[in-house]
Amino acid sequence: MRGGRDQSATELTGTHLRTDVVPIHMSTDDQTPAPELTDAEVDALHEVELGLEWLRRAHGKLLEFHHNTGHAMEHIAAAEEELRAAGHDDVADEIRDRYLPRGVIDEDRWSYDVLESFEADFLADLTAFEERTRSEVADGHRHVAERRQEREWKRGAEE
Repeated sequence: MRGGRDQSATELTGTHLRTDVVPIHMSTDDQTPAPELTDAEVDALHEVELGLEWLRRAHGKLLEFHHNTGHAMEHIAAAEEELRAAGHDDVADEIRDRYLPRGVIDEDRWSYDVLESFEADFLADLTAFEERTRSEVADGHRHVAERRQEREWKRGAEE
């Protein structure tokens, strides 16, 4: 076996035999041994990591929303010019006075403001939480559930 110690799922700790502890070993380029984690710890870390990954996906969609809104408003601005050139000043004025200066939320918050708030507050806070949780539970190691699965599949292929 590469890089490590016995992969046995059974370990003697104190006077109790624990069967829920499986050593976690990092990839071959990471020489720092990971702590031994219980199934519950691995599952909890996995949920935290998945939650953050889904927030990153949401961030991407929010960024897409910001870009799409900007492109839409560019078309509306072009429509103002074309309507004005076609002699429809009243409609063009409505675009200029009512729609172009307004935000997407509460009439004053533009899409960039929503994006920046999400990044600076919610996403930053949960990213820091995920990092603290990994540090506290798994000495900072990432993807412990995936590493466990990788190890089990490789072990199965060797048998």
